[in-house]
Amino acid sequence: MDYTLSYFNETVQAEFNAWPVGLRARFRALTIRMEAHGPNLGMPHTQAMGDGLFEIRAKAEEGIGRAFYCVLVGRRIVILHGFIKKTDKTPKRELTVARNRLKEVLQHG
Repeated sequence: MDYTLSYFNETVQAEFNAWPVGLRARFRALTIRMEAHGPNLGMPHTQAMGDGLFEIRAKAEEGIGRAFYCVLVGRRIVILHGFIKKTDKTPKRELTVARNRLKEVLQHG
C-alpha cells in the first residue's frame, strides 16, 4: 500500500526543513507511516479538514506543528503548507494558504 509523498514546491519543503529538529523528526515519522500505511492515520495524528484538505498534527518538546495535505489519484500525498502553531486555534491565514494551494493542485494535477 505504498504512497508517494511530495511537497507543493521547494519553498514549502524548505520551510519544513527549518522546523526545530524534534518537531521535524516527529513530522517525518508521521509522513513515513503515511507513505507505508496510507494518508489516514486517525486522531491524534491526522484529521480531515473538509473538501479534500487534511491536517497532520505533529507535537514535540519544541512545540506543535501543523501541515496541510491532499491525496491525489495514484496514491500521491502532497504537502501543501505547514506552520508552527502558537495559538489554540488554527489561524485563518494558514488555512487560507492551504485551501488556495489545494485548488491549484486539483486544477493542475
